[in-house]
Amino acid sequence: MSELEELIEILHAGNYSCVIEHQNERRTFTQRGVADLYDLYQTCPEFLANARVADKVIGKGAAALLVLGKAATVYADVISTPAREILQEAGIELHFRQEVPHIENRTKTGWCPLETACLDLKNVREMFPVIQAFITRIRNSRQQ
Repeated sequence: MSELEELIEILHAGNYSCVIEHQNERRTFTQRGVADLYDLYQTCPEFLANARVADKVIGKGAAALLVLGKAATVYADVISTPAREILQEAGIELHFRQEVPHIENRTKTGWCPLETACLDLKNVREMFPVIQAFITRIRNSRQQ
């Protein structure tokens, strides 16, 4: 079994949202959406550099964080077409099970709000403040 296959196995067996391996250290994550990737990029970006990542769902916001963090290899159970394009343009090795035109929101009634917010942005550096504002807004709404 390859190292990436091991990460995918851990992802599914532990019902994690994301598993990341950097220099033989593995970390598992359970938050919804891009929160874990955002937190990791903010607090420990060196762990993302040249890392292998296995994630359940990757939309445009998550892809931007993976590019900014300089991940080396990415696997997704589900990836949106815009996310696939961003990762491939950045030269990140990419594997996925299913590609969809866009990520749906949690109620399956429309687009993921972060995918929508990043829709017209082309540069990952432009996307970061949008992602940051999104995470801040979500976290502030939970504290009220």
